[in-house]
Amino acid sequence: MQGSGKARLCIASQAPGSRAHRSGVPFKDPSGVRLRNWLGLREPEFYDADRVAILPMGACFPGLDAKGGDRPPRRECAERWRVELFSGLPNLELILVIGQYAQAWHLGRMEGGLTGTVRRWREILSEPRRPRVLPLPHPSWRNNGWLKREPWFEAELLPVLREEVARVMVHAEPN
Repeated sequence: MQGSGKARLCIASQAPGSRAHRSGVPFKDPSGVRLRNWLGLREPEFYDADRVAILPMGACFPGLDAKGGDRPPRRECAERWRVELFSGLPNLELILVIGQYAQAWHLGRMEGGLTGTVRRWREILSEPRRPRVLPLPHPSWRNNGWLKREPWFEAELLPVLREEVARVMVHAEPN
């Protein structure tokens, strides 16, 4: 987790993977490399807590399921501290909700699951809420198949994502 009251961009993610949990640094793994590429951010910008807040649904690695994937974030974590943490981020302009658990928390009911929610990105981004919200799939290698089946994500959503992130980051003062 990272963030300060100055942050204008928030990465609302699921829970740290095993590598990020061991290092204590969020997205310090190949999914972080992919995510920073999606956002058009270099590592120093991404890890500047005055510019980017990273608030997962769970603060610790939840362990592996029977198939070797990460278990869902522990529900009690988000219920206990998420509202309070967000109240300390008054300058947020954009929240990127990554994965189905973060999307369900921030957007409520997800029609059509993760794919249906991400497909509605234009509608969600244009809603009159502050901060604005943009749903994304998780950047994990486990979603390579999804990314291949959904070419619109790279062709249509990623260019807008990079523009939105660049706009928000212009207003954020470097640490």
